[in-house]
Amino acid sequence: MSEQAQLTRADGSAMRVLVVEDEDTLSELLAMAFRYEGWEVRTATDGPDGVRVAREFRPDVAVLDVMLPGYDGLELLKRMRAETIAAPVLFLSARDAVTDRIAGISAGADDYVTKPFSLEEVVVRVRGMLRRVGAAAAQDDTVLVVGDLTLDLDSREVTRAGDRIELTATEFEVLRYLMQNPRRVLTKRQLLDQVWHYDFGGQTNVVELYISYLRRKIDAGRAGMIHTVRGVGYVIKPAE
Repeated sequence: MSEQAQLTRADGSAMRVLVVEDEDTLSELLAMAFRYEGWEVRTATDGPDGVRVAREFRPDVAVLDVMLPGYDGLELLKRMRAETIAAPVLFLSARDAVTDRIAGISAGADDYVTKPFSLEEVVVRVRGMLRRVGAAAAQDDTVLVVGDLTLDLDSREVTRAGDRIELTATEFEVLRYLMQNPRRVLTKRQLLDQVWHYDFGGQTNVVELYISYLRRKIDAGRAGMIHTVRGVGYVIKPAE
């Protein structure tokens, strides 16, 4: 659980793990272990259902059994890629022959675990894959996303549900800092330090003023995203 806070999507929501396994007991155990880590999990029991769930769920990582009804894990992976689902894949298989491992990796899998295995081992491997997914996103992403709110660091454009929102330079910096820390409560002092660098003599009422400005523009006529945590500070999170 110590890694959980780091393993979130760009919008602060939980990482998504797809499990496609036709053994009900094993599927339930894997789902339980992943949910315990704080990840969102969807399951499927055969190849065709796996493609359907993957298409709808858009997972960050997929854990696929090689031997599945309908069509096997290799064909499932091929069809997922055809659906532009680029999530890294961990194969589970009762086969431990080198040729089977090579076939799995050659098909585009990122890792391969043979049965029987420990849940802890699978969780560790999936955690590593999710960490790499997050690191790649952090390197490439110049757009911050929280729910339906986006902030482009390069163009300095802000939109919510596709609607352009005009912000002043200071409003943009306050929102940027909030969106870089989704679901994390930030104190007035932290915001003052990061945005104004104490130019206002430590007067935290300026933070309250700019939060009110942002709310009028970001939350007006919509479900609120910027919340006050009384006695502590402010937090931004996807609207419920």
